[in-house]
Amino acid sequence: MTSSRIVIALAYLEGVHLAQLVDDFIDLLGADRDVQDPALARLTPTPYPEDEEASVSFAASTREDLLDRRLLDAQTVHNALRGFRVEDDLTEDAALAPHDVVIRTTDIDAWMRTLTALRLVIATRLGITSDDDHDPEDDRYGIYDWLGYRLETVIQAADEIS
Repeated sequence: MTSSRIVIALAYLEGVHLAQLVDDFIDLLGADRDVQDPALARLTPTPYPEDEEASVSFAASTREDLLDRRLLDAQTVHNALRGFRVEDDLTEDAALAPHDVVIRTTDIDAWMRTLTALRLVIATRLGITSDDDHDPEDDRYGIYDWLGYRLETVIQAADEIS
């Protein structure tokens, strides 16, 4: 890579919402995580769907490490979004004003993994298991789509510097 960072422009309000989603994700992955939660199960899929015993064994030996790595990734994204916090007196112009988010090249993969994981959690909560389950006309899917757009933005910015 020829640059040590990429810069993504977000409307201030987008940054606030993304920071809140990441904070909620960190809470989900926190010390009191419920590994029975379907969203966490979707973040730790089994490579042995046809072999129950192998699946249980694999999950027991890898789940916590994988979720801990996802937590570290989310904390990396959280740190980059520290400047985006809810303000009670935010005007419309201030909410829509673009702000740059600086992502170090060493953190790009953490960003991509976190945005992807957030989409998986939201997809689980909405019951999306295939493209047929997604209704772009239903407003509930807006965050899911927006995270996909932001993930694509990070991927494109990363491609431009490589």
